[in-house]
Amino acid sequence: MKVIFIEDVPNVASAGDVKKVANGYARNYLFPKKLAALATDAEMKKLESRQQAETRRQAGVDQEAQAFAQLLGEQTVILKARAGTKDRIYGSITNAAIAKELKRLTGQAIDKHTIEIAEPIKVLGEHKVSVKLAKNVTASVTVVVEPKAEVEKEAKPETEEAEEPEREQEEAE
Repeated sequence: MKVIFIEDVPNVASAGDVKKVANGYARNYLFPKKLAALATDAEMKKLESRQQAETRRQAGVDQEAQAFAQLLGEQTVILKARAGTKDRIYGSITNAAIAKELKRLTGQAIDKHTIEIAEPIKVLGEHKVSVKLAKNVTASVTVVVEPKAEVEKEAKPETEEAEEPEREQEEAE
C-alpha cells in the first residue's frame, strides 16, 4: 500500500515522504495514529501545497537568520578566565558562557546547543566559533579569551580572629 507520511516516523520515513508499506502496518498503526494517509491524487496535491508553504516559510526564516548572522559576524565576544602558566586557563570556556555573552551583546537569546566549538577552548587568545542559526544559515563569531585580573586575597585571617573571641564567650556561658 502506498502512503504519504504526515509526520516523522523513526526508522521508517520523515514527513512528506511517499513510501510503500505493508497493508496491515498502514491500517493498524499509521492511519489510526494519523501518521500517514493513503496516497491518492487529492492527498498528493495537499502534500505538494504543504511542501510549497514549508519552502516559503523556510525562506523567510533563512532571510531573518542571515540578517542576524551578519550582525553576529561583526561581534567579538570577550571572556575573562583565570589563567595559569603557558596561557592555559583553568577549566574551559563553555557554550553556555558564550551564549550568555552573546545574549548580553545582541539582546537575543541564543541556544547553547547551536554553538559549535571544534575543540574545547582551554588557552588564552582568539578563537573562531560557529553558531547554527537555521537549517541553512551558520554565523561565525570571534571569541577572545583574556586573563582575569587576579584579585588580591582578602584578609580572611582577620575575620576568623574576630569570630574566635565570640565563640569563646559563647562556650564560656
